[in-house]
Amino acid sequence: MTQTKIRWGILATGGIAATFTADLQTLDDAEVVAVGSRSLEAAQAFADCHGIPRAHGSWAELAADPEVDIVYIATPHSAHHEAAALCLDAGKAVLCEKPLTLDAAQAEDLFRRAEAAGVFFMEAMWTRTVPAILRMVEMVRAGAIGEPRLITSDFSISFTGGPEHRMRNPALGGGALLDLGVYPLAFAQLVLGSPSVVQAVATLTPEGVDDTTAVTLVHPGGAVAALTCSISADGTWSATVAGTEGRIEFGRGFTSPTSFSLYRGDDLLERIEEPFLAGGMVHEAIEAQRCLREGLQQSPLAPWSETLTVMRTMDTVRAQVGVEYPA
Repeated sequence: MTQTKIRWGILATGGIAATFTADLQTLDDAEVVAVGSRSLEAAQAFADCHGIPRAHGSWAELAADPEVDIVYIATPHSAHHEAAALCLDAGKAVLCEKPLTLDAAQAEDLFRRAEAAGVFFMEAMWTRTVPAILRMVEMVRAGAIGEPRLITSDFSISFTGGPEHRMRNPALGGGALLDLGVYPLAFAQLVLGSPSVVQAVATLTPEGVDDTTAVTLVHPGGAVAALTCSISADGTWSATVAGTEGRIEFGRGFTSPTSFSLYRGDDLLERIEEPFLAGGMVHEAIEAQRCLREGLQQSPLAPWSETLTVMRTMDTVRAQVGVEYPA
């Protein structure tokens, strides 16, 4: 990448695409040059709303646009594989929303395509790129809480949508695990690495997706993660990393935090503030652009191996609780 600005294409026109585009447009070295949708009308409306010069009425047209350096994919989970494969095969770098795919086999296929095409590819797990999370990982590795032994984390919301909503639709990868549980799993992965034991229980909706899920991970060396997610409970949406000499607590909104607290027993040792830029999603764009300019295929903050580990863990969870997707 030698040009001054990285040129972005946006694939899909929903709320996440709008939020990401707004964040992206705060960067001086980024430019949103095109948007693609299965509907030209939807693409044009999105382009008009966000001041984007070109609208494409198909994903293939966006993937073939010679003025696009990287595509951000913001479709529902069930379309991630199709959309990312199309772009990667066209030689486009890709930042794809989480969860990367519906299962590990689809993720492995995309990694093979990215490697064959020689292009950058990254899951848009913004939690891995926000400053507060990076600072926490740095402090844990430096021994601020001793040896990490226990992670507890919850991401639960009281969702009131009907069975037709994507959150409850098996065909769209619905359920708590893929939409919400992926965050506690990725958080635990960041701190403890890959688990050696995965145990899960869940209650299912009438449609057959997980309503409320609890996952216990045991890691080599004996550290444990106790993780929960739900689409019917107003949970704490928090995370704690406990070690032999203290703990780090993230309050509500741990998935995109601007601060956390370091404790030893009842004593607050330090309150760490690490505000993020814009709406927070901009940090994953900054990382993607850094990797593009350095000629990297993978981000060290979100390497393919760690994304794949989380996907495999979710496959194991779904097998244990009995959730299957038609795709």
